[in-house]
Amino acid sequence: MSEVLDTISPKPSALQPMTVKKELLERYPTKVARKRARQIIINEVGPDCSVPEIQSNVRTIPGIITQRGCTYAGCKGVVLGPTRDIVNITHGPIGCGFYSWLTRRNQTKPNGPTDHNFMTYCFSTDMQDEQIIFGGEKKLRQAIQEAYDILKPKAIAIFSTCPVGLIGDDVHAVAREMKEKLGINVFAFSCEGYKGVSQSAGHHIANNGIFTHVVGLDDTVSEGKFKINLLGEYNIGGDAFEIERLFKDCGLTLISTFSGNSSYDYFTNSHTADLNLIMCHRSINYVAEMMETKFGIPWIKINFIGASATAKSLRKIAAYFEDAELAARVEEVIAWEMPAVEEVRAEVKTRCAGKRAMLFVGGSRAHHYQELFREIGMEIVSAGYEFAHRDDYEGRRVLPNIKVDADSRNIEELHVEPDPNRYKVRISPEQIDRLEKTGLRLKDYDGMMAEMPNGTLVIDDISQFETEKLIEIFRPDIVCAGIKEKYAIQKSGTPMKQLHSYDTGGPYAAFKGAINFYREIDRMVNSKVWKYLKAPWQEHPELAATYVWE
Repeated sequence: MSEVLDTISPKPSALQPMTVKKELLERYPTKVARKRARQIIINEVGPDCSVPEIQSNVRTIPGIITQRGCTYAGCKGVVLGPTRDIVNITHGPIGCGFYSWLTRRNQTKPNGPTDHNFMTYCFSTDMQDEQIIFGGEKKLRQAIQEAYDILKPKAIAIFSTCPVGLIGDDVHAVAREMKEKLGINVFAFSCEGYKGVSQSAGHHIANNGIFTHVVGLDDTVSEGKFKINLLGEYNIGGDAFEIERLFKDCGLTLISTFSGNSSYDYFTNSHTADLNLIMCHRSINYVAEMMETKFGIPWIKINFIGASATAKSLRKIAAYFEDAELAARVEEVIAWEMPAVEEVRAEVKTRCAGKRAMLFVGGSRAHHYQELFREIGMEIVSAGYEFAHRDDYEGRRVLPNIKVDADSRNIEELHVEPDPNRYKVRISPEQIDRLEKTGLRLKDYDGMMAEMPNGTLVIDDISQFETEKLIEIFRPDIVCAGIKEKYAIQKSGTPMKQLHSYDTGGPYAAFKGAINFYREIDRMVNSKVWKYLKAPWQEHPELAATYVWE
C-alpha cells in the first residue's frame, strides 16, 4: 500500500498545511469550498493561548457524507443509555431503538444481586404504519404499563424519534399521565433525530431533562469529607471502573457519575456533592452550569485519559479542597501507579515514536486521546470533532462572542435560579482568588486547539472524501474515529481504532488504562498484516461486464 501512495503524493514531511488544505477544497464547488474553508483551520497558538476561529456546530452540507449522529442518538444513546436502572423506552420504529442499544459498550456493576439492571434490554414501542397514520400515544401508554408490570422500575424515560415529532404525539402529556397512574417518575425527551445539527443537540436536551425531572429529588447527605460528581464519563469499556478505583484509593467520595455505571438514585442525590468534575465538556457542561446556579456546586475541567493527565487531574482535585492529608494521599497513589506506566511506556515508545495518527472523534475524545499518543512519542497530524461547538476547539473564552443561530434556538434554554433552601456556597471568593493564583481555574476550559502544535490541521465535521484524501496525503500509521468510518479507513490499508465504543479492549482511562492503550496502539501500528492487504481493485484493476441480454 505504501508503494502505491508513494507514487501519488509527496512525503508528509515535505507538505505545507496550506497546500493540504487547498487539496481538500479544490474538488468542491465554490460555495461549498467557501464554507468548508472556515471549518478546516491551520492551527496557530498565540502567546496568550489564543487560536484561530473555527466554524462549528453548523449543518452538514447536503450531499456530503458526514460522521455525525442524530439528536436522538445524543440524548438516549450517549447521556441516558449508560444508566442501569431507568427503563429507557424509544418511542419510534424498532430500528432506532435497536441501533442505540448497547452500541457503545457501556458497562455497569449493580451494587447487589437484587438491584435493577435494564441495560441488557432494548425497549421500544416499535411504531408501525398504523401508529404513523393514527398516532402512537395509545401504544406508548401500553408500553409504559407493560414495562412497569414486568420490571417495576423506579423511573421510565421516553425518547422521541423522528416520526413522533412529525405526527405530533405528545409524549410529555403521556409521561405526566402515567407518572400519576403508576406512582413512579416518568419523564420524556423531545429528542427527534432531526432537531439539531448533530447529536450535540441531544446532549443538551438530555441535560435539561435530567436536571428538570431527576436531579435534586433526594436530599440525603452521604458520609465523606470530599464529595464529588464525575460528569461526562460513560464507562465505555470499563473506563469508569478504573476512575472509581482511583477515587477510592485517594479518599474521594463519588456521589454520582453522569452517567456511566450510574443509577437513578445517584442522579437524584447528585446535588449534595461539593465539586463537579467534567470529562466530556460538550455533552455535559449544561448540567454542570445549572447545578452551580441552583445548588452552588463549582466545576473544574479534568481529563483521566493519559497517565500525565490523570496525575494532573488528581492534583487539581486535591488543590481545590485545600487539604494537606488529601494532597499527600494523592501523591502516594500517583507514586504507586506511575512506575508500571513508565515501564510500559518506555518500551512501547521505542517502537511507536515518530509514527503519525489522526483523530476525528466526538465529544472531548479527539482532545483527550492526543495525550496518550504524545506519551509514546507519536505525532498528531490532524484532528477534529464531529459535533463540537467553538468553545470545545477555542476554549470557553469565546462564549460571549458566539452568535445563537436558528438551530441553537431550537433547543430550550432552562431558566435556573438559586434554590432558596438548598443553595450552598461551597467555596468563598477569597478561596477562588487563592486557587486561581496557584493556576487552578474554576469553570474554565482552554479547548483542544491550545494544546495542539502550530501548523496542525484542525477539521470540524470531516467528510468521508476529506478522510480518504488525508490518508492519501499524510499516510498516517493509525486513524482514530467512529464506527461509520471504520471500514472505509481499513480498506485503505490503514489501522483504525474505534474510540466511540472501542469495539474491543479497554479500559483506557487512568493509569492502568494508559498501559492498555499503549499496548493496543503498539500492536496496531506495528502489525505487518496491513502490508499484505490489497483491495480487490488492486489485484484485478480491469473490470469487464456484459448486458444481461447479451
